[in-house]
Amino acid sequence: MKTEVAPSHGFGAAAASLVTRAEGLLASVPRSLPLLALRFALAIPFFKSGLTKWDGFLTLSSGARYLFEQEFKFHIFGSAVAYPFPLTMATAAGIGELVLPILLILGLATRFAALGLLLMTAIIQLTIPEGWANFHLPWAAMALALVVFGGGKIAVDPFVLQRRK
Repeated sequence: MKTEVAPSHGFGAAAASLVTRAEGLLASVPRSLPLLALRFALAIPFFKSGLTKWDGFLTLSSGARYLFEQEFKFHIFGSAVAYPFPLTMATAAGIGELVLPILLILGLATRFAALGLLLMTAIIQLTIPEGWANFHLPWAAMALALVVFGGGKIAVDPFVLQRRK
């Protein structure tokens, strides 16, 4: 039985060299760029949703009131349970959906802002379980990455944390 060994020259070696160079080029992208993109990608849908919850300064929109009082239910173990304190939850959601994305965009308290949006995503998942694949899973993945890695160097966090040392 004869075993063939890949030649160290020719097309195979050229392809391997090209892949190695491409890998090095991709690895040279600063980590802060994808973290910045994640911050924006996670912040935008939450901020847009937060804008729909208000009819002026701290005045809940009629749509938000209706949804939280009548439509939204927690889907737990096959049953639908009404939100406790629906107007309080609507207010908290509306504030969180505006403040946390702004913090993310700035890169200020990034890990905590992302953790807040991760918790909100969990509540949204319990409320609208069919949205897990298209919305909740990507949001959770982005938030978790930001909780773990922080906002990167293109953020306010490094400057704030540096001054504390």
